[in-house]
Amino acid sequence: MAERNISQTRLFEWLTGDEDSRLCDDIPEKACSEQPHNFFLHLWASLGNKLADELSSARLVLPWLMGIIGAPVWMVGLLVPIRESGALLPQVFVAGFIRLKPKRKGVWVMGAALQALAALILAVLALKGSGSVGGAGVLIVLILLSLARGLSSIASKDVMGKTIAKRRRGTLMGWSGSVAGGATLAAGGVLMLLGDRPGNTALAVLLSVAALSWLLNAFCAARIREVPGAVDGGENAWDSVKLGLSLLKEDRTFLHFNVARALLLSSALALPYIALLGQQQSGSELGGLGLLVVVSGLAGMVASPIWGKLADQSSRRVMRNAAIGTVACCLLGASFAWLPGTWTQSVWPYAVVYALLVIVHHGVRLGRKTYIVDMASQDDRALYVALSNTLTGVLMLLVGGVIGGLAQWLGSAALLLLLALTAVGAILSAQKLPEVEQQS
Repeated sequence: MAERNISQTRLFEWLTGDEDSRLCDDIPEKACSEQPHNFFLHLWASLGNKLADELSSARLVLPWLMGIIGAPVWMVGLLVPIRESGALLPQVFVAGFIRLKPKRKGVWVMGAALQALAALILAVLALKGSGSVGGAGVLIVLILLSLARGLSSIASKDVMGKTIAKRRRGTLMGWSGSVAGGATLAAGGVLMLLGDRPGNTALAVLLSVAALSWLLNAFCAARIREVPGAVDGGENAWDSVKLGLSLLKEDRTFLHFNVARALLLSSALALPYIALLGQQQSGSELGGLGLLVVVSGLAGMVASPIWGKLADQSSRRVMRNAAIGTVACCLLGASFAWLPGTWTQSVWPYAVVYALLVIVHHGVRLGRKTYIVDMASQDDRALYVALSNTLTGVLMLLVGGVIGGLAQWLGSAALLLLLALTAVGAILSAQKLPEVEQQS
């Protein structure tokens, strides 16, 4: 057992680039001694969560599901706003509840288990669902999945802040993204091999694997050795809202961060429309879906560790550079849609742009996650994360609806130009944020 612990500690030091695993900046001494053990549990838990997210993606997998069961097109347009806003909107209302608990991993486990249940129901709908009834069922289950995702999101970040020290969190998220990208790559390869075969069974299997991945997430979260934290400041839902709004007035860095994060939504909103341009060339065949899943997994596997290391040095610069990449990808995707030639009539050029935008989006996610965890103190971290996520959820729901209407009117290519302009604002906003990695 002792030899295993030594090997685990050495592997932890190698992965994080540290020579001494006992050096901790902002977590208790007891949590510091458990850090190598907890690091790998976080890694496996994050692998399960990220793999499940990819295999039930509202940007790729669920639109294919809706098409296969014959759901109305307008329902497909609700998938991304429901997935994102449903996970983010309620978080400020549960932040006070979570702060009343000295150990928060139980909330994380509950959220992961509910997501596993929702994925299994989606697998059944892939086999049995049909038409408007089937599509409505998918949307209802997606609401449950998204709400459960919100529970896990806020609790997992809070537990990570209590168990993993500053300047190691971005590295952890980077490695987990890389491992999950490799697993997603394998799943996409299987879909490509299936080609134009009927997709009901394949999608059901895919969603069942997502359910198993969330069960892995729950199992690993339950085994994390979490030190009891402070329970002072726990509030009911409305008190949490009032306290959160007061934080926006008092903490200018927090306010500025949320402005930058709102503008960075352009990367998330652009992804479905890049995929849509590619889908118009490949139809609903599983081969086209498989290609997009493969490039998404490959991009995540390559990009996440690099972004993670960079985020530990300066998450502000990661956010800014990811915004620059968003501008470039949106302009490139729009240009492909307008350029003449038979090569633009294939899914391949859009798959390349999609892969590049996935790389950029990983930077956006890792940058903002690392920034807010490092910016907030241990006592206020859950509330900061919850309020920021709730504000983003509101914007996603409102802006997602407007963007959908504009896409119907302008077309996907013109909409990408508008999102590129939004990303320019994100560049300017992120550039003005203060550095938080060097603050004690």
